[in-house]
Amino acid sequence: MKSLTIPVDRGATAGTVRAFRLLGVPVRLHFTFVLLLLFLVVTALGYDSTAIFATFMLGLFASVLLHEGAHAAVGAWFKIRTVEIVMFPIGGLSRMERRLRPVEELWISLAGPLANLVVAMGIFWYVASTKQPISIQPSDLLHPSGGKLLPLFGFANLLLAGFNLVPAFPMDGGRLLRALLTFLRPEDEATRIAAWMGRVVAFSLGLYGLVTGEFMLVFFAFFIWLGAAQESAAATGRTLTNGIPVRAAMITEFHHLEHGDTVRDAANLLLSTSQQDFPVMHGDEVIGLLDRNRLLKALAAEGPDAYVSGVMDRDYLALEPAADLAETLPLMARGRCALVQDGSRLVGLLTTDNLSEFLLLRRFGMEPVI
Repeated sequence: MKSLTIPVDRGATAGTVRAFRLLGVPVRLHFTFVLLLLFLVVTALGYDSTAIFATFMLGLFASVLLHEGAHAAVGAWFKIRTVEIVMFPIGGLSRMERRLRPVEELWISLAGPLANLVVAMGIFWYVASTKQPISIQPSDLLHPSGGKLLPLFGFANLLLAGFNLVPAFPMDGGRLLRALLTFLRPEDEATRIAAWMGRVVAFSLGLYGLVTGEFMLVFFAFFIWLGAAQESAAATGRTLTNGIPVRAAMITEFHHLEHGDTVRDAANLLLSTSQQDFPVMHGDEVIGLLDRNRLLKALAAEGPDAYVSGVMDRDYLALEPAADLAETLPLMARGRCALVQDGSRLVGLLTTDNLSEFLLLRRFGMEPVI
């Protein structure tokens, strides 16, 4: 029996919109990426040749998608499904359905930069064989011209490969570093070392950007710092929860709704308790979950007399009491509530609030009751 029951198609990264699918994998755009696109559109409007600029931007976008597609393809070779690809201003992020073993992470992380290197070498070979000039400057990336468009694509792919191989989170080089360090040190310690490298890179890049007036570098440094901080926090969370079952952190005293209750009943329960997520029951069977957001949307759209069974989430996250708490952290980090079920019997709730309290107590040395 599996220790986790996870609807992996759900739980999209917060702040994203779905754009299209690549090799069957949903590609989502983070809102910061959309803002970057708007900035580039405004920039293109003031450019002499909008068509050339737009073509170059589309080529860069395709290069990043190729990079992420390579990650997904090697993941599929290891029989690991890619849940989604999220586009950020500093590149893409392929989210896998489970944590990777060191060997898997090594090859999956390496696949993206290698794909860009192959494209760059192929372009440079073609340009050289046709005796076209390859002389380009980094500044040409900001002002592409028709005569240099193909060599610029090659140079851009070379930069993408090199940038991603920097040994610091959240780039692929940081994941490569962690995978290699894991052969010598515990995984969480290896993660903290790679995250520390990410902070060093972010600080250095941001400082250089401020001194030289290159504020786009400061923008990139900000995202690198956030990525490194998230990886460090995730490593700490895994250290505090590894080997501990979900039942040690779940809430065992909670309220529930019956399938015949109305949205008015749910709203009254929301006001009279501190609980924000309510299991919906039909007798002893769990049939759904109604969270605060769904409740408020239903109240506004359908009114207080609508039945909760018509607005609840039927595709909720379910965990078994014996599941490893460390494996649930990536799911709970997206602000979700999980129902803990022993077979079909509901035994508890696991929410982000009580999980945060559990981690806080663990930091102070409190041992969980298992």
